[in-house]
Amino acid sequence: QVQLVESGGGLVQAGGSLRLSCAASGIIFSANAMGWYRQAPGKQRELVAGITNDGSTNYADSVKGRVTISRDNAKNTVYLQMNSLKPEDPAVYSCNVLYYKVSWGQGTQVTVSS
Repeated sequence: QVQLVESGGGLVQAGGSLRLSCAASGIIFSANAMGWYRQAPGKQRELVAGITNDGSTNYADSVKGRVTISRDNAKNTVYLQMNSLKPEDPAVYSCNVLYYKVSWGQGTQVTVSS
Protein backbone atom coordinates (compact mmCIF):
# COMPACT_ATOMS: atom_id res chain seq x y z
CA GLN A 1 0.00 0.00 0.00
CA VAL A 2 1.39 3.35 -1.05
CA GLN A 3 1.63 5.98 1.61
CA LEU A 4 2.96 9.54 1.50
CA VAL A 5 3.33 11.39 4.79
CA GLU A 6 4.21 15.07 4.72
CA SER A 7 5.42 17.12 7.67
CA GLY A 8 7.25 20.30 8.55
CA GLY A 9 4.70 22.94 7.73
CA GLY A 10 3.67 25.67 10.08
CA LEU A 11 3.33 29.39 10.61
CA VAL A 12 6.30 31.51 9.71
CA GLN A 13 6.89 35.20 9.22
CA ALA A 14 7.47 36.55 5.76
CA GLY A 15 11.13 36.11 4.94
CA GLY A 16 11.40 33.04 7.13
CA SER A 17 12.22 29.46 6.29
CA LEU A 18 10.67 26.03 6.56
CA ARG A 19 11.87 22.55 5.70
CA LEU A 20 9.20 20.17 4.55
CA SER A 21 9.60 16.40 4.55
CA CYS A 22 7.72 13.66 2.77
CA ALA A 23 8.23 10.04 3.72
CA ALA A 24 7.15 7.52 1.12
CA SER A 25 6.35 3.85 1.50
CA GLY A 26 4.93 1.22 -0.81
CA ILE A 27 6.90 2.38 -3.85
CA ILE A 28 10.44 1.79 -5.04
CA PHE A 29 11.39 5.28 -3.95
CA SER A 30 14.89 5.34 -5.43
CA ALA A 31 13.54 4.52 -8.89
CA ASN A 32 11.00 7.33 -8.97
CA ALA A 33 11.17 11.01 -9.72
CA MET A 34 9.34 12.93 -7.02
CA GLY A 35 7.62 16.27 -6.88
CA TRP A 36 6.38 18.79 -4.35
CA TYR A 37 3.04 20.38 -5.12
CA ARG A 38 0.98 23.06 -3.45
CA GLN A 39 -2.65 24.02 -3.47
CA ALA A 40 -3.91 27.32 -2.14
CA PRO A 41 -7.60 27.85 -1.36
CA GLY A 42 -9.63 28.29 -4.52
CA LYS A 43 -6.69 27.45 -6.76
CA GLN A 44 -5.57 24.38 -8.64
CA ARG A 45 -2.76 22.25 -7.36
CA GLU A 46 0.53 23.28 -8.92
CA LEU A 47 3.94 21.68 -9.18
CA VAL A 48 6.49 23.57 -7.13
CA ALA A 49 9.62 21.47 -7.62
CA GLY A 50 10.67 18.12 -9.00
CA ILE A 51 13.66 15.85 -8.57
CA THR A 52 14.55 12.86 -10.71
CA ASN A 53 15.87 9.61 -9.35
CA ASP A 54 19.41 10.72 -10.19
CA GLY A 55 19.02 14.09 -8.49
CA SER A 56 18.25 16.48 -11.33
CA THR A 57 15.94 19.23 -10.20
CA ASN A 58 13.54 21.75 -11.65
CA TYR A 59 11.50 24.51 -10.09
CA ALA A 60 8.46 26.62 -10.80
CA ASP A 61 9.37 30.18 -11.71
CA SER A 62 7.47 31.44 -8.68
CA VAL A 63 9.85 29.71 -6.26
CA LYS A 64 13.09 29.52 -8.21
CA GLY A 65 16.00 30.74 -6.14
CA ARG A 66 14.10 30.42 -2.87
CA VAL A 67 13.39 26.70 -2.74
CA THR A 68 15.56 23.59 -2.85
CA ILE A 69 14.27 20.08 -3.36
CA SER A 70 16.39 17.16 -2.26
CA ARG A 71 16.02 13.47 -1.52
CA ASP A 72 17.45 10.80 0.72
CA ASN A 73 16.89 7.44 -0.91
CA ALA A 74 18.10 5.61 2.19
CA LYS A 75 15.23 7.18 4.13
CA ASN A 76 12.67 7.13 1.30
CA THR A 77 12.20 10.82 1.94
CA VAL A 78 12.03 13.92 -0.21
CA TYR A 79 12.58 17.37 1.25
CA LEU A 80 11.66 20.92 0.32
CA GLN A 81 13.74 23.67 1.86
CA MET A 82 11.84 26.91 1.56
CA ASN A 83 13.57 30.23 2.23
CA SER A 84 12.48 33.85 1.94
CA LEU A 85 8.86 32.84 2.25
CA LYS A 86 6.41 35.29 0.76
CA PRO A 87 2.76 36.11 1.45
CA GLU A 88 1.84 34.28 -1.80
CA ASP A 89 3.40 31.01 -0.65
CA PRO A 90 0.73 29.81 1.82
CA ALA A 91 -0.88 26.57 0.71
CA VAL A 92 -1.15 22.91 1.54
CA TYR A 93 2.06 21.34 0.32
CA SER A 94 2.04 17.71 -0.79
CA CYS A 95 4.45 15.36 -2.47
CA ASN A 96 3.80 12.71 -5.09
CA VAL A 97 5.52 10.69 -7.74
CA LEU A 98 6.40 13.06 -10.56
CA TYR A 99 5.50 11.15 -13.74
CA TYR A 100 2.42 9.35 -12.48
CA LYS A 101 0.35 9.79 -9.38
CA VAL A 102 -0.34 7.67 -6.37
CA SER A 103 -2.77 8.42 -3.58
CA TRP A 104 -2.13 11.82 -2.09
CA GLY A 105 -1.14 12.20 1.52
CA GLN A 106 -2.73 14.69 3.86
CA GLY A 107 -0.24 17.40 2.98
CA THR A 108 1.27 19.94 5.32
CA GLN A 109 -0.03 23.48 5.76
CA VAL A 110 2.29 26.41 5.24
CA THR A 111 1.12 29.77 6.54
CA VAL A 112 3.04 33.01 6.15
CA SER A 113 2.38 36.06 8.27
CA SER A 114 3.30 39.49 7.01
